[in-house]
Amino acid sequence: SPTDLSELLKEGTKESHDRAENTQFVKDFLKGRIKEELFKLATVALYFTYSALEEEMDRNKDNPTFAPLYFPLELHRKEALIKDLQYFYGEDWKEKIECSEATQQYVDRIHHVGQNEPELLVAHAYTRYMGDLSGGQVLKKVAQRALKLPSTEEGIQFYVFGNISNAQQFKQLYRARMNTLDLDKNIKERIVEEANRAFRFNMQVFDELDKIGKSLAEAQDGGLPVHDGKGDLRKCPYYADKLGNAGPSCPYQGTVALAKQPLVQLMLAACVAVLAGAAAWYMM
Repeated sequence: SPTDLSELLKEGTKESHDRAENTQFVKDFLKGRIKEELFKLATVALYFTYSALEEEMDRNKDNPTFAPLYFPLELHRKEALIKDLQYFYGEDWKEKIECSEATQQYVDRIHHVGQNEPELLVAHAYTRYMGDLSGGQVLKKVAQRALKLPSTEEGIQFYVFGNISNAQQFKQLYRARMNTLDLDKNIKERIVEEANRAFRFNMQVFDELDKIGKSLAEAQDGGLPVHDGKGDLRKCPYYADKLGNAGPSCPYQGTVALAKQPLVQLMLAACVAVLAGAAAWYMM
């Protein structure tokens, strides 16, 4: 039975890791089936997540339960995400984005941990940064190809770790530092539990993005407006009933669906013909 924290985390989160990789959003992403609008919303979620995480890391940079894992120059992602948001949304990107419900729950937990249980902060840092340096590098290449992003890496700065020359060696260093933390068995078990919680938060964000992606696809097929990343997706005129809302459908959406019916189209065509004839007679 391992006692090193790095091994406990690897073993204790394996099931959660596998489940996260098998969410529909991640599977579609890996196959290159991701649209720019959805990728932009995923970048927004990452921005709010890392803003919270790095704020709490800065707060606890001198705390002995976390200090050995403080690598702002090598790891911090907030500034890179700002560059990505500027690329996708323009200089006024702050006015165009909003934190989603699932992301807000994740953010709230990170702040709670950083301010009340800083010994658990390592769980969130481990879950995010080690993933970014591993599978994240695969996603970078997939996104660049699928979205036809520039070879100069605009739009995917989040995945670029310019101050890490060898990702594998850095991960080994990070794990070694984790193992130097002076933590008892109980705290180590709580860190593993918190890491699994972090995976669940990530999966909830993935599920939310998957639902939004389906709504966007249906909206584009039906000629509805494309969502801009702000506001409640469940409210009219954006995609009512698409996220499990039990209320009535948006009238605009219902009208579009009705207009697609063959009989209705025939009646509309007849009306147009009559109106055109009347107009022609009037102009004579």
